[in-house]
Amino acid sequence: MDILSGEMRGTFEAAGYEPQLGKVMLSNRPDLCEFQCNGAMAGAKRYRKAPAAIASEVAQKCRESRIWEEVEAVAPGFLNIKVSEDFLAAYLREMGADPHFGLDRPTRPRKVLMDYGGANVAKPLHIGHIRSAIIGESLKRIFRYAGHEVIGDIHLGDWGLQMGLVITEVRERQPDLVYFDEEYTGEYPKEAPFTIEELERIYPAASVKSKEDANYKARAMEDTFKLQQGVRGYRALWRHILEVSKEDLKRNYDSLNVEFDLWKGESDVHELIPAMVSRMKEEGYAYESHGALVVDVAEASDTREIPPCIILKSDGASLYQTTDLATLTERMSLYCPDEIIYMTDKRQELHFEQVFRCARKTGLVTPQTKLRFVGFGTMNGRDGKPFKTRDGGVMRLENLIRETKEEMYRKICENRAISGEEAWEIADTVGIAALKYADLSNQASKDYVFDIERFTSFEGDTGPYVLYTIVRIKSILTRFREQGGELAKVGLRPAGNPAQKQLMLLLARFSAMMEAACEELAPHKVCAYVYELANTLNHFYHETKILSEEDPEKKAGMIALLVLTQDILETCIGVLGFSAPERM
Repeated sequence: MDILSGEMRGTFEAAGYEPQLGKVMLSNRPDLCEFQCNGAMAGAKRYRKAPAAIASEVAQKCRESRIWEEVEAVAPGFLNIKVSEDFLAAYLREMGADPHFGLDRPTRPRKVLMDYGGANVAKPLHIGHIRSAIIGESLKRIFRYAGHEVIGDIHLGDWGLQMGLVITEVRERQPDLVYFDEEYTGEYPKEAPFTIEELERIYPAASVKSKEDANYKARAMEDTFKLQQGVRGYRALWRHILEVSKEDLKRNYDSLNVEFDLWKGESDVHELIPAMVSRMKEEGYAYESHGALVVDVAEASDTREIPPCIILKSDGASLYQTTDLATLTERMSLYCPDEIIYMTDKRQELHFEQVFRCARKTGLVTPQTKLRFVGFGTMNGRDGKPFKTRDGGVMRLENLIRETKEEMYRKICENRAISGEEAWEIADTVGIAALKYADLSNQASKDYVFDIERFTSFEGDTGPYVLYTIVRIKSILTRFREQGGELAKVGLRPAGNPAQKQLMLLLARFSAMMEAACEELAPHKVCAYVYELANTLNHFYHETKILSEEDPEKKAGMIALLVLTQDILETCIGVLGFSAPERM
């Protein structure tokens, strides 16, 4: 688009008009033309001239350019544009030779820290964790592809009363463990006194007891205090909880192709809180209100009430806001990022608005540091309510993944001559694609309905449909090689029919799409592009004889186009966080 607009600006200038009038955009009437320019309409008043007259003059000048196949002035003053097939083929050849397909590398790459995942230790991942993981992983990959340095942090919930509850319940069940002997000075066991399965039963049991028994909750609060004060046995037991939990979390995240660079948690900044709070008080930012310590973050321009940011409760305890502020302090000290992006449920928007304002007001971040919040909606069942299991409980993430893969396996065996181990391997790859594409194809802030039957379909706007298109290309290229063709010797040529040109035009939009997806934090733009590209490729396939084409140069040009299309499709699904099998 930059090249096309640059050419048209030069033409406007040559015709005696302001060059900025020559902005070219995609046509809103693709049945009439490929691109359009409305500059003559904008320039009519300034030049006191009919827009149709300006458009006609510019159209005449356009005949001198090699870029345009046709530029037509139409009433009341639009320019309808079709690009030259030779120019388009040349552009795609350059694009194919570029490792990033024409996407400009940043002159100054940004350092971006992404906070996503947000899992709690000692608890199994459930479907409420899926969107943060999938969206965050995709955004991390998009930013890296765009040339930026990205650090992904899971930010574990590994501190506070929940840890005290687990320790209390472990002591209830195994009171003779050495961790509870405060006079013990030896080495603690390397093996944890519980498995992940036991740990996942311990926390819910402790949570229920603390709500029903005031004495039990008091003991849990005392154990939390001992942990935070650094009692050796409690810290050792807590480390076991972390190790066992992390191993299980990594297994679940690995199954989703989600990886974190940092496995930090709330505990990492516990020691930073006292100094941070003291500074806020000394510098006059924090003051006491109804017993609590708060910082005002409301601004004169606010159109809604923004409550003060609570730093400490009346009993001196810290809150999530305190921990998030201390985490910002640590991140600025250790990594000094240009930008920090948080991915959580959109209902936490006010929380992060308060945290961001407090951090800026108190100088925890530099004025140049960009703080961004990506709030996502919920994954709902067909009844429009948050997705549940058949018995009404919250579904575990690993069960959702397993059920999706099982449904995919059933469809693969039903529709294809594939079975056994190979079918399971394909179902594993395609099932993850179905799950991730279903989530990412929706705008993050919107709720969506989880429909396993639709998401695992090989037709429509689904992950399996996109993968099937890639596999179709692979199959054609394999047959081409079997016929004696060499991919290294093919080269892109001008389009031989309208379907081929439409595919080439869409491929040329790749870099603009990827740039927009990065700047707008919008993986759904990649999904929309991938789906359109798959549809356009399939239309080209059905409209064109490829392998049976008798003209060797035409065939080589079409094969080269398929190679570029496969590369672009696989690049796109790579930043979405899944891959394609060799066959389906």
